[in-house]
Amino acid sequence: MPLYEHVFIARQDLSNTQAEGLIEHFGTVLSDNGGKVVDSEYWGVKTMAYKIKKNRKGHYSFLRTDAPAPAIQEMERLMRLHDDVMRVLTIKVDEHAEGPSIQMQKKDDRDGGRRERR
Repeated sequence: MPLYEHVFIARQDLSNTQAEGLIEHFGTVLSDNGGKVVDSEYWGVKTMAYKIKKNRKGHYSFLRTDAPAPAIQEMERLMRLHDDVMRVLTIKVDEHAEGPSIQMQKKDDRDGGRRERR
């Protein structure tokens, strides 16, 4: 089955448990349609570059999925209809990266490949 990565932003006035509950909700939508969530991460509340629906911050969540295209389309449709979800981004990938995403890595680990400025 094709592999996908999804990032969605939920409203800032949700609690952390409600935002994490959205991950579980959309995971069940995928499993009901023949897919599965390989990995999920809750990135927390982050400030956005511009306001979306009068919100300056949002709960960011990340999903790695293995699902057929109709399951992805149904999940995206439900995400766009959901009142708490403000934005959705889905990308088809060739393979999932091992370990945590770049957002979850420590800053020291991310800067390991950079060289110092002179």
